[in-house]
Amino acid sequence: MTTPASPVAELSTPSFSPLYQQIKSLILQGLHTGEWKPGEPIPSEIDLAARFRVSQGTVRKAIDELAAENLVVRRQGKGTFVATHAEQHVQYRFLKLVPDSGDVDSEGPADREIVDCRRQRASADVARALALRTGDAVLQVRRVLAYRGTPTILEDLWLPGLPFKGLTAERLRAWRGPMYALFETEFGVRMVRAEEKIRAVLPDAAQAALLAVSCATPLLSVERVAHTYHDTPMELRRGLYRTDTHHYRNELG
Repeated sequence: MTTPASPVAELSTPSFSPLYQQIKSLILQGLHTGEWKPGEPIPSEIDLAARFRVSQGTVRKAIDELAAENLVVRRQGKGTFVATHAEQHVQYRFLKLVPDSGDVDSEGPADREIVDCRRQRASADVARALALRTGDAVLQVRRVLAYRGTPTILEDLWLPGLPFKGLTAERLRAWRGPMYALFETEFGVRMVRAEEKIRAVLPDAAQAALLAVSCATPLLSVERVAHTYHDTPMELRRGLYRTDTHHYRNELG
């Protein structure tokens, strides 16, 4: 009689990978395929240990790493849930611009204006950032975020066309929550990691007009590539930030 292969044994991870890392990859696969959706609970450590035929301690170590990476959230007495951008404490995880007063709550959410939303062919630099081919279909969005009536952030976004088929300016304008929550809820794309490049720049005439500043005003330029599971790039975002009343704040360590 042939013994069924263990799920861990079937994983393509190299044999030298620690066992808990293999379990982490299996759980990630479940997140990626939508077996457990954002906001939903994942099975208990005991159930996962039985499913993958490993110890509960191995599963716990895998989940510890997933929680540290903000992919799952532990809730005391309730279990472990798939993280979602709809949750208040992670809504603005990737937005680092804060008022000089330091009181983010007093400022309230930004007013958002969708300036443009169109489908186009990817330029060479956009294709490279999104791991596409030059000329592939992408969606470009331009929007302005204003705080207390003052335009503060101008963003240009590029999204791969296929995963975001059906996204329109009307849907963006009608959505009240964070944009990443829209991507997650309506298109099944959850941004889990991002990398940024920051420099100081001067705006061109069109950018200056949208931010109500002169072309001689220094702005903070933040270029971000956001990834979904398995490090798949899903968004290129180039933002120009006014820093006369705000500053870029990042926590290290």
